[in-house]
Amino acid sequence: MQANVGDLLLVHGRFVGQHERVAEIIEVLGTNGEPPYRVRFEDGHETVMSPGPDSVVRHHGEPLLEHGEPRRR
Repeated sequence: MQANVGDLLLVHGRFVGQHERVAEIIEVLGTNGEPPYRVRFEDGHETVMSPGPDSVVRHHGEPLLEHGEPRRR
């Protein structure tokens, strides 16, 4: 997984009824765009994350499909 400052991190819900969480990547702490990332969630909460398989990066300016997945090229 690679990301840049300004990209969005989409964390899918793990359970039925659990909503997807969206965070903006505000700092890349790993090398070459790799985790960990400092992120800010929509509610203003900030944390450092090393995203797992339930997460996907939406690169800045990349269009979304209806269910939140980045469009594949």
